[in-house]
Amino acid sequence: MPLFRSKAEQKLVERGLDPARLPPGQYLTEKWPVLHAGSVPKTDLATWNFEVFGEVERPLTLTWDELRELPATEVTVDVHCVTRWSRFDARFRGVHWRELAKLVEPKPHARFVVAHAEQGFTSNVPLEALEADDALLAYEADGEPLTPDHGWPLRLLVPSRYFWKSAKWLRGLELRTTDQPGFWERYGYHNDADYWEEERYGF
Repeated sequence: MPLFRSKAEQKLVERGLDPARLPPGQYLTEKWPVLHAGSVPKTDLATWNFEVFGEVERPLTLTWDELRELPATEVTVDVHCVTRWSRFDARFRGVHWRELAKLVEPKPHARFVVAHAEQGFTSNVPLEALEADDALLAYEADGEPLTPDHGWPLRLLVPSRYFWKSAKWLRGLELRTTDQPGFWERYGYHNDADYWEEERYGF
């Protein structure tokens, strides 16, 4: 009779899923819980824009239509929230960083990114996390436009980190030579947010 490390692992095996996909301390859900600080912002696509600035050769500002004209990429990823839920095989569509990098030309010493979102929210990741094949600036989820609760019209998607790093209501990316803690990091969340290491709180 097989031995399971946890009830969560047993449930995954019973459903024919690989338990190795579930990071420690997480449980699987098919729902997509809504969690954020503050209220859902109101957005007018006629005046909305998106910026890339900081350590780049050519700072860039795009309208919504200009962003949507860029080549699109679709990824299927597992996402893991610091509140312990995980969602497998979530599909997202959007613009990969490489398309923006062609336009802005990051400077050689750019190493970090601060994502700027509505209402002053920020999140920070190493540039290499944004360069990963499965990272996106996402505007669709599971074949539909993002809902306002989940970050419409645009959210960051960085599947290699706990999901708070994937900032909702994204308005800009700032490239930096040095790291700068984001909103939740300043409130004690772990700067690196590696879910395999359970880096939830503290440095």
